[in-house]
Amino acid sequence: MNMNAQAIAPQNKKAGYYILNTVRVLVGLLFIFSGLIKANDPSGLAYKMDEFFEVWKMQSFVAYSLYISIAMITFEILAGVAMIIGYAYRSVSFLILLLTIFFTFLTGYAVISGKIKECGCFGDCIPLKAHQSFIKDLILLILVFLLFLGRNSIPELFKKMWGHVVIIATLIITLAIQFYTLRHLPFRDCLPYKPGVNIWNDMQVPPGSKPDVYATMLVYEKDGKRVEFTQEQFMQDSTLWNLKYIESKTTLIEKGNATPKIQDFAIRDFTGQDYTESLLKDPGYSYLLFVKDADKVKGKDMQDLQNLIRECYAKGIGFYILSANDEAATNRFKARYKLDADAYAIDGTVCKTAMRSNGGLILIKNGTIMGKWSRYDYPKTAVNPKQ
Repeated sequence: MNMNAQAIAPQNKKAGYYILNTVRVLVGLLFIFSGLIKANDPSGLAYKMDEFFEVWKMQSFVAYSLYISIAMITFEILAGVAMIIGYAYRSVSFLILLLTIFFTFLTGYAVISGKIKECGCFGDCIPLKAHQSFIKDLILLILVFLLFLGRNSIPELFKKMWGHVVIIATLIITLAIQFYTLRHLPFRDCLPYKPGVNIWNDMQVPPGSKPDVYATMLVYEKDGKRVEFTQEQFMQDSTLWNLKYIESKTTLIEKGNATPKIQDFAIRDFTGQDYTESLLKDPGYSYLLFVKDADKVKGKDMQDLQNLIRECYAKGIGFYILSANDEAATNRFKARYKLDADAYAIDGTVCKTAMRSNGGLILIKNGTIMGKWSRYDYPKTAVNPKQ
């Protein structure tokens, strides 16, 4: 028996070693994958952080959310690479454990509070509901904790010098990707306003869809007690009409699928007049300049924009400024950069969802998005209106 036990022990140890390393590589790949998806759109993670900061009454942190986003994305990718190559594994495994605990807390809070619907774990390209993210983080936390316990059994894949090289190269590449996507636009547009989308069509309720089904209970006082009735019961029994009304309670009975893909998109002038339908149903081309923060739009490439506006007017193409600012700030923006174009108001959340770049441009035709450009990539010439 002792000899058998001695023979089995090394086999079990070897199997445990292989399992531990398999889990290590899979978790490392998951961190890299998650980080790269978010690096495609660092602003999206920053906006998600803003939701948490606002819920927690920490508005002072909103000014730094983009920097925190970049730092978190960078660390996530670096941690994944370090985990795979076994670089400084003892320290890295501890930091990854802390990060995973933090992510689990965030998703758990979102589920319990109900104030955050999506946590942005995989960006907008792979949207997860709060409870899905929480379950994922719980499983990940167990795996990371096991990796932390086995931290002394993980060898380094490279010698220390080459490990440094791999980590530094990863850092440079990660920051370069984020710098590019912030300066221009995401490599892959996963938002509702991507090229090819017809905004007006996506604002409509899907054909054949079912609306949400609600039940309303009327609460009255009868013989000193609170009694609930359905609306049908109340209307059919006239003896109930003299009871003292307390309140009504509406609950969701069956979730429908009648929610449009695009909601809250509205274009109005600064007096409140709505121009959404007329603009989105215009059969010709129109350029829309999205201005999230009028006072923070930088002046680079504004000469190209001025020339584009003049060319649009010469060709009979529409050019409109959609501003998430008040009329005074919008007019200052127009005057500062000599932009001779009509300006309209748009919701701030819609503005940053439709266009990540502050001062970015969208070309539409009959409501369909034909192209998108950041404020660093304005087209040199307008489209041919006869196309």
